[in-house]
Amino acid sequence: MRKSIFGLSALALAAMSAPAFAQDEPAPELTVTGNAAVVTDYRFRGISQTDKRFALQGGLTVTHASGFYVSTWGSSIDDYVAAGSDQELDLIAGYSKTVGAATFDLGVLYYYYPGSGGGNTDFVEPYASVKGTFGPATAKLSAAYAPKAKALSVGNGKEDNLYLAGDLSASIPNTPLGVSAHLGHSFGPSYLVPVGKGYTDWSVGATYTWSHLTFGVSYVDTDTHFRPNAGVGNFRDAARGGVVGSITASF
Repeated sequence: MRKSIFGLSALALAAMSAPAFAQDEPAPELTVTGNAAVVTDYRFRGISQTDKRFALQGGLTVTHASGFYVSTWGSSIDDYVAAGSDQELDLIAGYSKTVGAATFDLGVLYYYYPGSGGGNTDFVEPYASVKGTFGPATAKLSAAYAPKAKALSVGNGKEDNLYLAGDLSASIPNTPLGVSAHLGHSFGPSYLVPVGKGYTDWSVGATYTWSHLTFGVSYVDTDTHFRPNAGVGNFRDAARGGVVGSITASF
């Protein structure tokens, strides 16, 4: 219910003449946040999922005061990613807890690719991370393990995948600017490792936030090469380094 101007003035006068008994409103049990974005290239662990073309993305998260949360996130993709599907939908459930200066996060993510024509494309990936904030900087270590599944096979039956990563980000004090760096390694062999038994990806980037909009630019690269469906069509090297731009609206 909206308070009137008169009501607010009366409360202010009372606060100056007598002790305040009112307390801040308690935090809501459920918090809903969301975002929508356009990116010049959707990179998943350094590998382009859109043949180095634009993608539309969006997500929604519901968080309980206890730390439990559920989330969904989606992006447009190229049809070489998942047997002809043109979209990725991530379904997520997890729990986050802050202990002292560290925040721990545990959860499971289900990758769903609608329109894949009945192919074995979907898989599950539990994850864990810990992060700490030091002044304007935040450091994060994370691990994600996808158990053996047909969707991850490269011809040797069911296969699994492990991904380890470290992230460092910081806001520049008294400015709307932020910077970030990322380093990750994928252990294979699996469908998520395009060549060989593993590869490393990294990126550096910067952001500018204005109201509910965040403008980002980053350079993303890997130490491998991957040309989807080589010899068929005009597919680019999806693992080659490149600049990625983004505009994200948060609500």
